[in-house]
Amino acid sequence: QVQLVESGGGLVQAGGSLRLSCVASVSILRLNVMGWYRQAPGKQRELVAVITSGGSTDYADSVKGRFTISRDNTKNSVYLQMNSLKPEDTAVYYCNAVRGVASYTYWGQGTQVTVSS
Repeated sequence: QVQLVESGGGLVQAGGSLRLSCVASVSILRLNVMGWYRQAPGKQRELVAVITSGGSTDYADSVKGRFTISRDNTKNSVYLQMNSLKPEDTAVYYCNAVRGVASYTYWGQGTQVTVSS
């Protein structure tokens, strides 16, 4: 079992920045992929950014150039630096991890990000 705990959400004005953190209960070197997803009211959960155990990254088109995903293996943590935030970035952000050949998937409890115009 893998537990993920997010932090760093909050209220920010458009154009501002936030940094989300996700701490895993196991060494993240044992996790194939970690990522951030978000879900806005009335919408489906969507991928924001992912990072593999090898450090490769991928982003949703809507956040490319504004968001950066990174990891610190020594702290079992993954981060999402969000710059130039827009009101449409408002959502609950979830940390995600995939583990093992069977691709077991784990989710954090989510952290609210609200961007005011």
